[in-house]
Amino acid sequence: MIRKLLLGLLGLVVLAAAGFFLFAPRMAEESMNKIDGEPLIAVSDEAKALHATLTIVDLHADTLLWQRSLLADSDRGHVDLGRLQQGNVALQVFSSVTKTPKGQNYDSNSADGDNITMLAIGQLQPLRTWFSILERGLYHGEKLERAAADSNSALRLIKSTDQIESLLQARSTKLGVQREDGSLATPGFVRPIGALFSAEGLHSLEGDPDNLDKLYDAGLRMAGLTHFFDNELAGSMHGEEKGGLTPMGREVVRRMEDKGIIVDIAHCSHQCVAEVLAMARRPVVSSHGGVQATCDVNRNLTDDEIRGVAATGGVIGVGYWEGAVCSTDPRATARAMKHIRDLVGIEHVALGSDYDGAVTVRFDTSQLTQVTQALMDEGFSEEEIRAAMGLNALRVLQAGLNPMKAAP
Repeated sequence: MIRKLLLGLLGLVVLAAAGFFLFAPRMAEESMNKIDGEPLIAVSDEAKALHATLTIVDLHADTLLWQRSLLADSDRGHVDLGRLQQGNVALQVFSSVTKTPKGQNYDSNSADGDNITMLAIGQLQPLRTWFSILERGLYHGEKLERAAADSNSALRLIKSTDQIESLLQARSTKLGVQREDGSLATPGFVRPIGALFSAEGLHSLEGDPDNLDKLYDAGLRMAGLTHFFDNELAGSMHGEEKGGLTPMGREVVRRMEDKGIIVDIAHCSHQCVAEVLAMARRPVVSSHGGVQATCDVNRNLTDDEIRGVAATGGVIGVGYWEGAVCSTDPRATARAMKHIRDLVGIEHVALGSDYDGAVTVRFDTSQLTQVTQALMDEGFSEEEIRAAMGLNALRVLQAGLNPMKAAP
């Protein structure tokens, strides 16, 4: 009787574990990456025609965090290859989220505790990722590389300016997708999409600047210094101390610029932002967020910070969620972009969706005509829309990806 009881309990434990591994990761994503279902704005034929000719770049999506294939059409989240193709996206930056604090909020978070550990275990990621945030970052790089390798050239890794030029040339090919070896894929196949690997906070260095080399070798070409908590490099806007750059942080910024890794100030404290902008030798980005002039949230940039990013030649990626623009209406995104344009010029405006980053939005990446229409309604010219939707971001990538030449 006792033996049967124990076997029964063991069976229940196995079933519970199986249910956890099968359903919990999916349920977690479905509860965090939502579309609010509110009415979309009407998109004119003129906007659709213009949108089809744009070169669109999104500076931030967290899709690599979740347990689903980039290549498979999905009924959850905001980004996959099919939806990128439908939205006419030319290049998507995919960020690696390796740690988030318990009770995450915009105001004050401790570096203690971590939500991602249970997610890594629940997704049955490799054991090495369960208790190492560096290994999680490397795993995300591997995941992106595998997706590109399995995509029949529909998804291309971007690590250099030469690869950007190759991508743009392939997208202009009317016969089909041009492979890296110069051959042509099936005629009529969709245009390829670039994928650039980024990091949401360099706590993934685990306190060792030399680990930047490992991440670079894994494809890292853009990185934010902080996420939702202070780390060894700098203070976060959402941390407890909210301080500036540490000596290690200054060293890492220099190394990033030297290697051709673009510095991202999203989530940095105001002091961190000021110190990064003061020492920058290459264009700096704020990959995803908004501006305080249209949405007074602490993570958004002040006018002085907008001017500072512009002074480096950088861009500001504007998002589509409440914390970035105080609404999910695409018109709110357009108004934030208009403020940046009017303050420092159109050349510093970009897209930074934060798709799949535990945000609720009005539209996913297949519906980016919503932004094109909203910009038209705000009076942006065709040339300005082309710049804001992608050409500005491309300019910054091309200026920042290649390693710096040593001074003679």
